[in-house]
Amino acid sequence: MAIKPQDMAKMIDYTLLSPVASVDDIKKLCQEAYQYEFATVCVNPIFVPMAAKLLANTSVKVSTVVGFPLGASTSETKAYETRNAVKNGAQEIDMVMNLGAFKSGAHDQIQLDIKAVVDATKTAGVSSDVIVKVIIETCYLTKEEIVLACQLIKNTDADFVKTSTGFGPEGAKVDDVSLIRKTVGREIGVKAAGGIRNFKEALAMLNAGANRIGTSAGVAIVTGEGISEEDY
Repeated sequence: MAIKPQDMAKMIDYTLLSPVASVDDIKKLCQEAYQYEFATVCVNPIFVPMAAKLLANTSVKVSTVVGFPLGASTSETKAYETRNAVKNGAQEIDMVMNLGAFKSGAHDQIQLDIKAVVDATKTAGVSSDVIVKVIIETCYLTKEEIVLACQLIKNTDADFVKTSTGFGPEGAKVDDVSLIRKTVGREIGVKAAGGIRNFKEALAMLNAGANRIGTSAGVAIVTGEGISEEDY
């Protein structure tokens, strides 16, 4: 069955991570997320309490970022960020992999870093399960490194591999999403993020194996802006 634009809503993390996002911007984001029934809103940690309050008793979850956007924070710092975010109402955490450690071959450190965040979700004093997505920032990795990063993540308790922060020189690419899905199999999720602006681009990511889309263009995607029925 063909996927129509409105079918994508529950696969979209409606995202606003701009450093100059205002309170009014976040209010609009949450209102639109509720209106279109997106999976989550993804906001910077400072806005988690407000988003959680605005979206209480709705189907829309609140996600936030940890170690963002460089991944260069210590594991202890990432763990603290995570506990604080969960206590404030975050239900999903998008953490950035320690790219420097990865490039240095410190693979045990990578897994310990992820474990610190996963464990922090369980010690935040909130009973609900929290989803952890690991951002590998594909634009900085070779194909071989993407495979290795996915294999390391697959051996942790993380729930998703995510392509990009959206702050690197390039975002998600279809072939990278396909490679990630091939490597992790169906055991964990794949989130494509960065530069996905319309329905056709989002559909290409889903066809490549993504089951979550991170985008600031969620409304344009689910309303089919700029496309005809021939496009799906």
